[in-house]
Parts: sequence; C-alpha cells; structure tokens
Amino acid sequence: NSSHLLFVCFLIGGTLASVEDVAESNFLAEHADLYTSKTSGFWIGMYRNVNGQLLWQDNSALDFVNWGEGQPSEDHLDCVELSALSGYWSILPCSSQKGFICKKPKIYMFLFALYLFTDAKKDKEDGYMNMWILLILVIIILLGMGFIIYFLFKIKTQSETERESRKKSALLEYSRVSTGRDDKKKSANSKEKHQQSIV
Repeated sequence: NSSHLLFVCFLIGGTLASVEDVAESNFLAEHADLYTSKTSGFWIGMYRNVNGQLLWQDNSALDFVNWGEGQPSEDHLDCVELSALSGYWSILPCSSQKGFICKKPKIYMFLFALYLFTDAKKDKEDGYMNMWILLILVIIILLGMGFIIYFLFKIKTQSETERESRKKSALLEYSRVSTGRDDKKKSANSKEKHQQSIV
C-alpha cells in the first residue's frame, strides 16, 4: 500500500525517492542490484496528478526519466517500480510486494539562514523581519554556546578547588597527627624528667 510507504518514509523525515539525473539513477540501480535476492524491485516516488501530469512526491522537477520498454502506459499510473535487475522503471499495481526507497532532503541550518537572508532582499518589509529572525537565531545559538562554556569552566574550576582543599585538608590532618605524636613524646619526656626530679 503506497500510503503505508509514504508514512514510513515520513517517519524518517523523507518521501519515496525522486530520481533527478543519470548519476542518481545509476547509484540507485547499483545499490538495488545488491538486494535482488530479496525483491525484484523498489517503489519510487512518482505519481500522476488529477490532470494526468507525472510528478515526484517531493515536488522536485521531473527532468529525468528512465522508463523500461513500453512504459509508462498512458491509461493509468498506479505505482512506479525501479527494477533491481535493470534499473529501468515500470508501472505496477501498488498492491505488489516490493521494497521501497526513501529519500531525505538535505537541510542545513546555514542554507536556511542564507535563504532567509537572500529572501530578505526580495521584499524589504518581510526582509527586515527575516533578518531579525536570523539575528535572534544567531544570538540564541551564541548564548547557548556561552552557557555551555561557562558551566564547563565552572565545573572544571570547582573540581580543581575541591582537589586543592582536599590536599590542604590532608596536609593539615597529617600535620596534626605528626604534631600530636611529638606532643605525646614531649609530654612523656617531661613526665619522666619530672619523676626523676622528685626522686
């Protein structure tokens, strides 16, 4: 069931795969070939809209196709399979048991920030808002990093201070014990001297 596959891909943050060029098609076919013992093909993310237009589920441009001979049939489009043996595409009923290929978009914080900044030039009023959002994001990230560094430094200095105080405490305890011994010796010697002077 294609809705189940879409849901599984959605859970990992993607959609059924779109194939954008020959290099990607070759990559998928090469890796699909490794699984021919388990399945003969894999579902990819192409569908036909209500106007009969072929589209990718992730809305990427349909600039490349790799149909097998006699494909696609014009009357209907159920689901599109990438053959594990040949790498060509064919149309099959969605109820067929196949593997599937999910594709996750590449989203980077830097690109998002760049988009906000470049989009800002298009519409000045919204642009200022986008620049404020970008500035706030940068400030939040810097504050977070500052807190992390502060707490790591605090933990480090606190542990060093504790070590120093333990050393001082140990030295003080040792000096008390050693002076206590000396005091006992002195008091024993003075008692002996006192007893000798009495005799």
